[in-house]
Amino acid sequence: MVNDAFTDATLVLLGHGATQNAESAAPVFQHAAELRRRRLFAAVREAFWKQEPHIKAVLPEISTPRIFIVPLFISEGYFASDVIPHELGFASVPSAIFHPPSLIFYCAPIGTHDRMTDVLLARARNIVAQFPFPQAPKPADITLLLAGHGTERDANSRRAIERQVERIRGQNLYAAVHAIFLEEAPRIADCYALAATRHLVIVPFFISDGLHTQEDIPIMLGEPEHAVRERLQAAQPTWRNPTEKNGKLVWVSPAVGSAPEIDDLILERVREAAKNL
Repeated sequence: MVNDAFTDATLVLLGHGATQNAESAAPVFQHAAELRRRRLFAAVREAFWKQEPHIKAVLPEISTPRIFIVPLFISEGYFASDVIPHELGFASVPSAIFHPPSLIFYCAPIGTHDRMTDVLLARARNIVAQFPFPQAPKPADITLLLAGHGTERDANSRRAIERQVERIRGQNLYAAVHAIFLEEAPRIADCYALAATRHLVIVPFFISDGLHTQEDIPIMLGEPEHAVRERLQAAQPTWRNPTEKNGKLVWVSPAVGSAPEIDDLILERVREAAKNL
């Protein structure tokens, strides 16, 4: 566990952020509040790449001897491991630079942590337990699908998801485990063809329950666009668990980024950086 050695440090939780959807920032504020409550650091700050407070404005305001930047990103992709560290002056990820008066650590992203497997499995278990209709199927009767963004721009974007698919397959808990993507093949809508079982559980491998999880995924799964928009406006769930589509019963969990277990993964990223850099 993190000890008093971090009372000289500021923790900066870095999110992507968005200008059109406030929900995308929610996990950053959620985890910052919890870690601030634990009083493990001199300060805990929120920062973003695409919205205020911007990371480039936050860092000059900090004067503690050490600063740990933990990216709340899923993969070592285009933004988390290329654009942002380059703009901040880091040569690689993870790495550290001295910018008087602080030694600034840029940690590896949350989504590539080994223990993310446990977060994904907990999400899958919990959504079925929460909505056991007509009764909760056994994992052996379920096809588990990890839904990611994917992008043609950076192969690393899907690597974290494919790695988790292999790790979960190796546990032999589910009938099958597959990756599906918004912008790459296999697509979200391909889940019905991929699954040989009647029961499907989809876990969005996203940090936030933003428009991708609340709007894009339900529509791609076959919900009418007007119904999804009406539910969004009424602050209702945009996917009703389970929903029957194409002869399948489909559960969709919340995104992984708001899971309470993420707090401890953030702390582990800090410990890794402090020990190894």
